[in-house]
Amino acid sequence: MKSVAFDYLTPSTLGEAVALLERLENEGKDTKILAGGQSLMPMLAMRVARPEILIDLKDIAELRGLREEKGWIVIGAMTSKREAEDSDLIRTRQPLFHAATQLVAHLTIRNRGSVGGSFAHGDPASEYPAVALVLDMEMKAVGPTGERIIPAADFFVTYMTTSLESNEILTEVRMPIMPAGTGWAIQEFARRRGDLALAGVAVTLRLQNGVCQDTRMAAFGVNPATVRLSAGEAALNGHPPDPATLARAAAAAAAALEEPMTCAHASSEYRRDLIKTLAERCLAQAVERAGRRAA
Repeated sequence: MKSVAFDYLTPSTLGEAVALLERLENEGKDTKILAGGQSLMPMLAMRVARPEILIDLKDIAELRGLREEKGWIVIGAMTSKREAEDSDLIRTRQPLFHAATQLVAHLTIRNRGSVGGSFAHGDPASEYPAVALVLDMEMKAVGPTGERIIPAADFFVTYMTTSLESNEILTEVRMPIMPAGTGWAIQEFARRRGDLALAGVAVTLRLQNGVCQDTRMAAFGVNPATVRLSAGEAALNGHPPDPATLARAAAAAAAALEEPMTCAHASSEYRRDLIKTLAERCLAQAVERAGRRAA
């Protein structure tokens, strides 16, 4: 199939883009933001999305780049995933985000797809929302009334739906630098390398006096939005990370999941079993890394 006909606009500044978006919304035009297009273009081709106008952010230089700022790593929304993957700053200072980026699709997709585009798309099978939850990331959005910072816990609403307003543009994502002694892991299961995950888990934790503290777990690919695995966190915090305890925490995390999604590729119970297995593996890996980073 081919997309429906649409007008194509390429603003050169953020201010111009925001003004365009506001004007077109006031005129009642169905408008979409193009921020790399690795998700939107297939939707256009299949006519799942039928916008009247596309606003392409590719020429807005201020939306690109990576920097460290007062204990945070800041990534411009139009920075490609490949740039994030190649960044020594991210690899050394926030290795969980780096590992998650390497799991995204294939190299050709990461060359073109933008970091901000993935966050704004809000696909529940994407790695980034889960990482955002366990890292307490923040998203910066700009609209006609100015800018606002949205915590990750408030950003992802439901299936491919975020708390961005229709006249706002995501301009950057912010993540804290990983503290020394923090263990981390991310694992997923997909039918083929590069496919969207049928289920996945991201974890961070610390070891203090031989027990686990500040455990944060999130599951992706199982519910309409990425979800924190708070039952698993509670089952592990304050306990030594022996194999039996890790297994109990993983089981608690999976058991507490609200009814996981069912599709042609995986039943609800299969996804629940995947989360249990992946959570146990992630916890063991995170414990090992926490010990190494604390040494």
